Amino acid sequence: MLSDAAAQAIWLTAKLATVTTLVLLVIATPIAWWLSGTVSRWRAAVGALVTLPLVLPPSVLGFYLLVAMDPDGPLGQLTQSLGWGTLSFTFAGLLVGSIIFSLPFAVLPIQHAFEALGPRPMEVAATLRARPLDAFFSVALPLARPGLVTAAILSFAHTVGEFGVVLMIGGNIPGSTRVVSTLIYGHVEAMEYAQAHWLAGGMVLLSFLVLLALSLMKRRPGRVLP
Repeated sequence: MLSDAAAQAIWLTAKLATVTTLVLLVIATPIAWWLSGTVSRWRAAVGALVTLPLVLPPSVLGFYLLVAMDPDGPLGQLTQSLGWGTLSFTFAGLLVGSIIFSLPFAVLPIQHAFEALGPRPMEVAATLRARPLDAFFSVALPLARPGLVTAAILSFAHTVGEFGVVLMIGGNIPGSTRVVSTLIYGHVEAMEYAQAHWLAGGMVLLSFLVLLALSLMKRRPGRVLP
C-alpha cells in the first residue's frame, strides 16, 4: 500500500508533468515552426539556446533559475511587482523550471516533423488561397501530429524524472514541491530502501512504457518522427 506521502508525491508529479506538457506544446510549436523554416542568421543561436538544457547539468540550470527567482533577481522582482510574490520553493517555480528544462524535448520532435513535411503542403494551400495562419492550423499541424505526440510523451516522461532542477528550485516540501524523484531521494537518505524500491520501480516501468510507445510509433507507416 502506498503511504499518504507517496500518494501525495505521485499526484503532485502527475499534475506538474501534465501542466508542463500542455504549456510546452503551446510554446514549442511556434518555436519549432520558426526554426524549421527560417533563414534568419539568428536560427543557429536560437536553436542552441533551446537545446542548451540537454547539455547543461541540472544543478547548474536549477541554481541560476533559483538566483533569477530570488527577491533581488530579475524574475523575482518581476513577479513581486505583479503581486505574485517569489516563485522559489513553490509549485509555480517548479512549473517554470520544468518548462525550461524540458523545452528541447518538445521543440526538437516538432521541428523535425515540420522539416519532414517540406514546403510542398503549404505551397499547395497557398494556391488554394488559404491564409498562412489557416494553412498552418489546417494543413501543417495535422500532418505534424506524430511529432506533437512524440513531444508530449517525451516532455511528460522527462518532467516526471526531473530531480536536480526540482530539488534546487523547490526543495522537498510535502504537498507543495515534493515530487516522486525527491521522495525517493528522501527515502534513500533515511535508509528506507523498501519504500524507495516501490517508487523507483514505478519510474523504471514508466520509462520502459515511454520507450516502447515511441518504438511502436516509429514502426507504423506514415509516421513523421525524428
